[in-house]
Amino acid sequence: MKRFVHDGIEIAFHDEGKGEPIILVHGFASNADVNWIHPGWITTLTRAGRRVVALDNRGHGASSKLYDPALYHSERMAGDVRALLDHLGIARADVLGYSMGTRIAAFFAVAHRQRIRRAIFGGLGFRLIEGVGLPETIAAALEAPSLSDVRDPAAGMFRLFAEQTKSDLRALAACVRGSRQTLTREQVAQIEAPVLVAVGTKDDVAGSAQGLAALLPRGRAFDIPGRDHMLAVGDRAFKAAVLDFLAEQP
Repeated sequence: MKRFVHDGIEIAFHDEGKGEPIILVHGFASNADVNWIHPGWITTLTRAGRRVVALDNRGHGASSKLYDPALYHSERMAGDVRALLDHLGIARADVLGYSMGTRIAAFFAVAHRQRIRRAIFGGLGFRLIEGVGLPETIAAALEAPSLSDVRDPAAGMFRLFAEQTKSDLRALAACVRGSRQTLTREQVAQIEAPVLVAVGTKDDVAGSAQGLAALLPRGRAFDIPGRDHMLAVGDRAFKAAVLDFLAEQP
């Protein structure tokens, strides 16, 4: 992976393919490889003639690990996306986020409207507005001595995933506590770019795709059929819907 430094933090990223750029922002406890390479997203998008840039968010993957929750505010993480575009000399790009990556993409879309052409908000619907990110129980599960000490099933699922991705558990606990911001309805209404909101029909984490899309000036919803929060990201129907959306006239 390539690297650059922003805000005193080293950010690792992939940069592959040629064509119109799209930046990919992964979810919590994941990384660019797990979220975008292994499910085939980078291959799919580069074959469609796109330049694909996928970063490891701060605290994740090969990027710097931080232990102060304040350093994970969603505005600061959105700032990493903007800084990466600046580093690569990209004036405007499409953005694809998933779960926490959608929260980051949404904050980016509000703060840097002139830098975004189209956006895909995957794995996060109305909870972008009515929801405070991941609960404290997940941070506690990440700090537990072992997975067997975690009693909450949902928190245990995140602890297991974090172990599978070989994540820094203490850094992730700080991320949970620091990135729990929401957007207001008024802020969402300021996102002028076309946005596709895609959520699995069995996703009990994200909230309504239709509810969020209705608040976006140029939003639309897509139901990822038969998928829960963890399995929706690599779904073929989701990929097809994204390619169709990106192929539309600007």
